[in-house]
Amino acid sequence: MSHYMIFGKNNCPNTKKAREDFLKQSKSFVYINVDSDPQGLEKMLEYTDGKYMVPVIVNVDEGNVEIGYTGD
Repeated sequence: MSHYMIFGKNNCPNTKKAREDFLKQSKSFVYINVDSDPQGLEKMLEYTDGKYMVPVIVNVDEGNVEIGYTGD
């Protein structure tokens, strides 16, 4: 089973949808709120080449990075 990190903001509808979908699918993830976690924000910016975009979903085991989320 893969493990994920979801970088996002509490007031972002796409972040909310990603978290809800991952819970429904029983996917293991850690949520990093970039508004309240400065180190998490820095890590997210590494994945996005310095662009402030949420959500950013990282498959920790495979190293895949998905920027944005629509549920498709």
